[in-house]
Amino acid sequence: MGKLTAVKIRSLSESGRYSDGDGLFLQVGPTGTKRWLLRVQAKGERRDFGLGSLRDVSLADARDAAYAMRRKIAQGIDPIAERRQEQLAVPTFRAAAELVYEERLAAWKNGKHQKQWLSTLETYAYPKIGNLPVDKIEGPQIRDLLAPIWLTRPETARRVKQRVGTVLDWACAKGLRATEAPLRSIAKGLPRQPKKDRHFAAMPYSDVPAFMTKLRERVSVGRLALELVILTAARSGEGRGARYPEFDLEAGLWSVPADRMKMGRPHIVPLSAQAIEVIKRAAPYKVGASDLVFPGQNVKRPLSDMTLLKILRDMDLDVTVHGFRSAFRDWVAEQTDYMGEVAEAALAHTVATKVEAAYRRTDFLKKRRLLMQNWADFCLSGQKVSASSSTE
Repeated sequence: MGKLTAVKIRSLSESGRYSDGDGLFLQVGPTGTKRWLLRVQAKGERRDFGLGSLRDVSLADARDAAYAMRRKIAQGIDPIAERRQEQLAVPTFRAAAELVYEERLAAWKNGKHQKQWLSTLETYAYPKIGNLPVDKIEGPQIRDLLAPIWLTRPETARRVKQRVGTVLDWACAKGLRATEAPLRSIAKGLPRQPKKDRHFAAMPYSDVPAFMTKLRERVSVGRLALELVILTAARSGEGRGARYPEFDLEAGLWSVPADRMKMGRPHIVPLSAQAIEVIKRAAPYKVGASDLVFPGQNVKRPLSDMTLLKILRDMDLDVTVHGFRSAFRDWVAEQTDYMGEVAEAALAHTVATKVEAAYRRTDFLKKRRLLMQNWADFCLSGQKVSASSSTE
């Protein structure tokens, strides 16, 4: 039976603590305010827990609350931690992702990566889980948002999965959810992604004009190198290693020496008007210590292959630089009347057989000049262009 009664409580006016028993006290303040406190031993130390004001909590309610709290402590539950958790405003996934983004922004030096990090979540995660509280998101919801792109856009899907996991792990570390992201169980609920084959991921040729428009939104030495590679259907290494003495802009020719060609044979590339423009636009990057058209950080060395690939990855494209050669070849086959041999010569591919090589004495330079101009016109047209020429 408690020591306090409703009548006694009303009569209390002197500041101090008045015990009801079992650690429950009514504390009277200097100004006459009255509040309930519970004093207990928790984890080897004495602790006081506030139970509220007498104005809001009656004697009976205070006794009930004290009893419930003593039971939780006996079960190993920390009432203060539990109360803090209840008081935390659990954010939605969208709000949490933006907080994570703001915290990590300073560590990301690449502006494109900064934009891409949120854009992938906006596109693929927000429509499914953006408005859900982070403590309510479980494996099935994550699996369902990944499933539509898991096989069709595998690299993007893996990035989305990783970024969703980052947000949920952050929420766990902040005490906003009980567990980290269940990524291992999610993987078991999705089909195995196919291994990459030996073919280079290529952009459909119909998408190239729009890509080229986006590529030209900014100017950098890497973007100019990528543009030249695409317009000339050259290999990445041939374009990145291009040197000014190799170009005759008046004649519109680029002579790539044998030691820079995959097949070890010199290759002459007819330059379109747009390709010549790229060389001229690269002039501000020319340095006296090097004759490279596209110098790297070490001006005596060309750009790295990863520089060009990173441009594509920053645009969230799951294609390779080499894949643009495939796009060119498909465009020739489907949108032009040029012979396959002309396209193969433009790509500097070897002749299929020794017999064919013995009888072929032409490099189709005249036809390739027309072909490469048609290709450049298409790439920068913004719409499909059907090019044709007479057959040989």
